[in-house]
Amino acid sequence: MAYVLKEAAKKSARLSSLAQQCRLFHASPASSAAAQVLMSRMEQNYIDYDKMESKLNVVKNRLGRPLTLSEKIVYSHLEDPKNQDIKRGESYLRLRPDRVAMQDATAQMAMLQFISSGLPKVAVPSTIHCDHLIEAQVGGEKDLSRAKDLNKEVYDFLASAGAKYGVGFWKPGSGIIHQIVLENYAFPGVLLIGTDSHTPNGGGLGGVCIGVGGADAVDVMADIPWELKCPKVIGVKLTGKLSGWTSPKDVILKVAGILTVKGGTGAIVEYFGPGVDSISCTGMGTICNMGAEIGATTSVFPYNHRMQDYLKATSRADIADLANNYKGILTADPNAQYDQVIEIDLDTLEPHVNGPFTPDLAHPVSQLGKVAQEKGWPAEIKVGLIGSCTNSSYEDMSRSASIARQALKHGLKSKAAFTITPGSEQIRATIERDGQAAALRDIGGVVLANACGPCIGQWDRKDVKKGEKNTIVTSYNRNFTGRNDANPATHAFVTSPELVTAMAIAGDLGFDPRRDELKGTDGTKFKLESPYGDELPAKGFDPGQDTYQPPPSDGSNLKVHVSPDSQRLQLLSPFDKWDGKDLTDMVILIKAKGKCTTDHISAAGQWLKYRGHLDNISNNLLIGAVNAENGEINKVKHQITGEYDGVPDTARKYKAEKIPWVVIGDENYGEGSSREHAALEPRHLGGRAIIVKSFARIHETNLKKQGLLPLTFANPSDYDKIQPSDRISLLGLADLAPGKPVQCEVKHKDGSVDKIELKQTMNEGQIAWFRAGSALNRMAELKK
Repeated sequence: MAYVLKEAAKKSARLSSLAQQCRLFHASPASSAAAQVLMSRMEQNYIDYDKMESKLNVVKNRLGRPLTLSEKIVYSHLEDPKNQDIKRGESYLRLRPDRVAMQDATAQMAMLQFISSGLPKVAVPSTIHCDHLIEAQVGGEKDLSRAKDLNKEVYDFLASAGAKYGVGFWKPGSGIIHQIVLENYAFPGVLLIGTDSHTPNGGGLGGVCIGVGGADAVDVMADIPWELKCPKVIGVKLTGKLSGWTSPKDVILKVAGILTVKGGTGAIVEYFGPGVDSISCTGMGTICNMGAEIGATTSVFPYNHRMQDYLKATSRADIADLANNYKGILTADPNAQYDQVIEIDLDTLEPHVNGPFTPDLAHPVSQLGKVAQEKGWPAEIKVGLIGSCTNSSYEDMSRSASIARQALKHGLKSKAAFTITPGSEQIRATIERDGQAAALRDIGGVVLANACGPCIGQWDRKDVKKGEKNTIVTSYNRNFTGRNDANPATHAFVTSPELVTAMAIAGDLGFDPRRDELKGTDGTKFKLESPYGDELPAKGFDPGQDTYQPPPSDGSNLKVHVSPDSQRLQLLSPFDKWDGKDLTDMVILIKAKGKCTTDHISAAGQWLKYRGHLDNISNNLLIGAVNAENGEINKVKHQITGEYDGVPDTARKYKAEKIPWVVIGDENYGEGSSREHAALEPRHLGGRAIIVKSFARIHETNLKKQGLLPLTFANPSDYDKIQPSDRISLLGLADLAPGKPVQCEVKHKDGSVDKIELKQTMNEGQIAWFRAGSALNRMAELKK
């Protein structure tokens, strides 16, 4: 794991000035109005649409065809537009992103890597956002205070590292990274990478915002071109108009049902058509945010008046005015060609509820009750939860509050427990001022801290016992088994916040507010009217408390301390280099059966506190994966001793005994979060290869970065040939080349051998990462 970037020495001089920090968007004196508009009021970095347009013209002349919006944004950020090979789904693009955003759980490892590089300062505007380490217990203020105390060491590390290396720091309580980015940093045409899988939220403001692992963020902060396989483009044509109970969330719930959790892999989803204008900017953000659940690289909407309104409401009218002059690069060309087109009529789109256990199991609300009865899903809703990075806008809270007020008029409160998570301090302060928070409290709601909370498993849930079958309904984006409360028996459903509010009041999973009636305290039956609410606050946003710490102009004399005795933070050491030999007779640590997300590979929740300590967090390796041998979780056989133990315990024993191992996996292995720990942990504990039917995009890249071999079965049915007791040999590795299959011998317990073929997607640079032991080892080699 060579976090020895040594990229620093030759670059330190040119990183010293502010103009060079904002390399990509630095405007020369000859530039047009772009020189006068800041990317963000938090920084002195300028938008340069002229530079984007110039690069784009080079590409358009080369390709000689109309371009989609996502192509325009991506290709206008190419390092070398004149010579870059551009083939959708094939070539690897070398890109220069405009900025980096990191949430606190992933920023720890990213900053530890950056520190070891020796660089004096980040090369592009970057920010850290404290949103993942705050556990929901009793309510916002007390939970935040407790989190500040428990996580002081980590917060102090991130704040001091940010100050030293030029990274903006958003303190705990400021809000969720994606809402903060939308309010302050996203803008039409931006190329932003973030160390969280829901970074695509920024597509609601017309940017290409992509979730990555921490090692990718370090590349960009170190002024190294970022590599991305040229995405395919899936077009979603929207016609008609949203109305009634149908919300922006229903668009992505419908798309998820069509494409499934892996249908967007390797593609950017681009929305277009007349229906787009009926969706608010934050509603577009919701749709793009949850696009992560279909495996998409990202999602994006074209610049329009709804984005202009949002920019003006968030004190960025100058960006809107500038974007209005460059609509040609912020919208798709007429007759642009998509690799696939889906059409959705918003006039006929029905409200949806997706789940349980997977976000692509889509149900029109009119059918959910019947399906739930047939499947035996618990009908009683125990908890309704609204908010999260997906649905915590002013509009979301206003529409939910309109439902709450109707219930209160009839004397009703929520039958289910009910929680509200504001997306940012600005949203919290504004809904407190304008009354939405009060209405939601009045039906029994508890307003939680401005943080991720239960959405990522930061929930100290007390109302049910672990293993107790129950139902919760949320406005979140992800509902994998045990995701929210670590209870594998919890049936979690995702839908819009207004529908969550209505269903929580009814307490019934089968409740359809368009059809079903509620009974008031006086015995009168009534139907809820369609939700309504302002898209933006009439009195403007209340910024609330100031929670931003800008970096000083010169942090070179500041110190960042990591205690050698810390249980939360650990300085990093390089991974071992490949010895040049084939990998032979490797044992199988686990043959995982069925869905194996990054939550299964590296659980969140209580484990988030170890995100800065690789050895400690490795104790959660694959503890959620189902062992195909026995159908159990976290119980695997040591193939030498025959003893059964936990997955990480067994991996540690193999490592101590110098026995290399592999993991065998099913479809879409590693879907979900961008967390690179799901790649770091198997590498740290001695893994050499992950062999599966198919990978999710981010996880496959993260494995490559850490020097593991991500391999897929050329024939998916070969998965069934492999038994947990087999020995795996990967042959011909000295001749590993782009597009060349890897030959694999599977030696069975009875001595027989199956020879199978494995595919790999590594290019020359990525093969060099494997040979060096990791991507960062390779960088260190190049600087010797």
